Amino acid sequence: MIVMTQWLYLICGGLLLSTVLVLWRREFTAIVRLLVLQGVLLGALAGTLAVRLDSLELAVVAVGVLVLKAVVVPGILRRVLRDSGEARETEPLVNVTASIVAAALLTLLAYAASRPIVRLSPTAETHAVPVGLAMVLIGFFVLVTRRRALSQIVGFLVLDNGIATTAFLITGGVPGVVELAVSLDVLLVVLVLQVLTARLRAAFGGTDIDELQELHD
Repeated sequence: MIVMTQWLYLICGGLLLSTVLVLWRREFTAIVRLLVLQGVLLGALAGTLAVRLDSLELAVVAVGVLVLKAVVVPGILRRVLRDSGEARETEPLVNVTASIVAAALLTLLAYAASRPIVRLSPTAETHAVPVGLAMVLIGFFVLVTRRRALSQIVGFLVLDNGIATTAFLITGGVPGVVELAVSLDVLLVVLVLQVLTARLRAAFGGTDIDELQELHD
């Protein structure tokens, strides 16, 4: 049991680190690889909880999460990246140094906000809940501070991974039907965003949101 707890904390640490690295890297190919890593770690988290709880349903969910978040969604993003021809994020609204500082502050906020949950049920899973909340906050931060549409898609996916992480840790694994429905919704959103970015590039030659606002003005 101690080994499983340590493995659980190691996975959560990897999830948080990969989230912070998304803020640090600007190359889209590197960011997509980080999303693949998050998908693998999220699947491993569900698998670890399946072993701890002896849940076959959660084990099936773990496989589904692994396939969707580590293979299918990153594959779609790679296709969008290849079609767009964009290699890097343009100058973000917040520079890298300030973004890392903001990530640290958001992580501290997540730990402070989750104290009541930990006190209510001080288990290994609830002690790791701040990681999921920090991912949600950082994902939202990416969503609102990046200029490229593809970067905003990445922010949305990080936010969704944070929600999934929090749900797994708080509930000990959400029901398989619920997770499947949410994952399919995310896949649908990514597909819609893929079409949207393709239309934006075809119509305006790029996906920089600031430039599109200037066209509107």
